[in-house]
Formats: sequence, structure tokens, C-alpha cells
Amino acid sequence: MQNQTSPLILSFGVSDPVGAIGIQADLATFSAFGCHGLSVTTGLLISDTARVEDVQAVDPDWVSDQARVLLEDMSVSAIKIGALGSVENVTAIAEIVSDYPNVPLILDPFISALPEQGMDDEDILTAVRQLLIPQTTLLVLSPVELERLAETWRDADPDDTLQNDVDYLVALGCEYVLVTGMPADASKSGTGEGKLRANTLFGEDGVVRHDVWQHLPGIFNGAGSTLSAAATALLALAQNEDDVPQVVVAAQEFTTGALAHAQRHGMGKLVPNRLFRQQPQRDAQ
Repeated sequence: MQNQTSPLILSFGVSDPVGAIGIQADLATFSAFGCHGLSVTTGLLISDTARVEDVQAVDPDWVSDQARVLLEDMSVSAIKIGALGSVENVTAIAEIVSDYPNVPLILDPFISALPEQGMDDEDILTAVRQLLIPQTTLLVLSPVELERLAETWRDADPDDTLQNDVDYLVALGCEYVLVTGMPADASKSGTGEGKLRANTLFGEDGVVRHDVWQHLPGIFNGAGSTLSAAATALLALAQNEDDVPQVVVAAQEFTTGALAHAQRHGMGKLVPNRLFRQQPQRDAQ
């Protein structure tokens, strides 16, 4: 009998019937890097490629029991947390991950496709800030999501900046914050306004990396979760949190490839192809 050698990754997230977001998408991304994914379901979606119609949060006792049984049986190399579903789930997951302080934790709790009762809930946002962010190795979110999160500790003020908000999160204990999808200064590249996006990685000493990427045409479902899942897999393989800046670059490159090879499964949005590296290129017809 062959012993298991692939890094194990535990993913908390929603179950998406399409497989565009949530734990199904995470498992595909982990597999693309040769990692084996373990999953804990935090919610159930009713969805197709166009939209998520509804979400039902899983009972927090079930969330806790799913994770505890797995973690008592196996050692994981990284933990990813996606959509949470309820305040009670945040509390349960925070208690679980606190028992594994040496395991890299990647937090990507915002999913734009979900109905507003998800991370739009003030109580959930506050619980995430208080209980999960202080334990996080890498937090992934967009400028809009960062602004929404920041509303839980400050009033809207024109003097507040993205850097101030990131500094607050790092002061809480979050090691790195990756802010994605910011408009880039096209004048410096000569490629035309609106065609570039920038992802900026922040750490204790401020900006660690600022990467500019060509914006790909199309409407995608699952681009952000692909990025965070790829970073999780790469951290599991690296087993060194000092490698986060290099991991972020490689995760962005992978996500760009998955989007460039995205597939249209239905009448709605394009789904990133996380297995594009493993599929033979078809001859043009």
C-alpha cells in the first residue's frame, strides 16, 4: 500500500452545484497543484452559471464536527476559509483554527456572486474581523470588500485611505493582505486605459509587491476564489510563510491561465478552467 504523500489542504466553504466557486472549485485548484483537498461545507447554494438564487447556511455544529473529525485523522499543510454563512459558523471555525496556529491560513470570505445576506451582514463582518483576521496568514479581498470590512471599525471619512485600512488589519495580527482588482495606471505602460488591473500585497512594512496584469475580456464566476485557492496550494507546498510574496506571484500567473482557458458551461458567466495545464491543446478546427 502506498503512503499518502500529497499535501493535504482543508477548505471551509459553500457547496456550489456549478463548481465555479466554493469548495468544489477549491478542490479542483488544489488538484491542479498536486495537493489533496479536504472539505467542510459551510452552506448550500442554489445556483447556475448566471446567478446564485439562494444560500442555506449549515448548522455550526455540523461545520465543527466535519472539521474536527478530519483534523483528528489527518495532518493538513494549509487551511483556506471561503464563504462562512453565519456568525455562528465564524465562531466555530475560529475556535477550530486556533488549535492549529502553525498551519498557514488563507482567508477569502467575500464572494460577489452570493446574495447580500452573506458577507453584507454587519455581525458576520465584525466576527470575521475580531476572530479570524488576527489568525490569518493571507487575507484576499477587493478594494470594495476592504471598504465594506472597514465600516465595522470606522465611519466613512475622506481622510481614510486604503493603506490605513490595511495597516489596521495588519495590526490585528494578519500577516499579509492582498488587495485585488485595483485600476492600474495605464499611462505608465502605454497599453490603454481600462485594460490593466493591479494586485497589491501588503505586509508589516507596507507594500511588499505591486503586480500589474492585463485585464481579460469576459465575465467570470470564480476568478477571486481561484486566486486564493492557488495561493493556498502553493503555501502548502512551500511550507514556509516567508514565501508568501513569491506564492502570490505564482498564484496570479495560474489564475491568469485559468481565466484565459475559461469555459462556458451554460448560458451565464464563464467558469475558470483550473485544470488547463493538464489538458492537451486541441488543434484549431
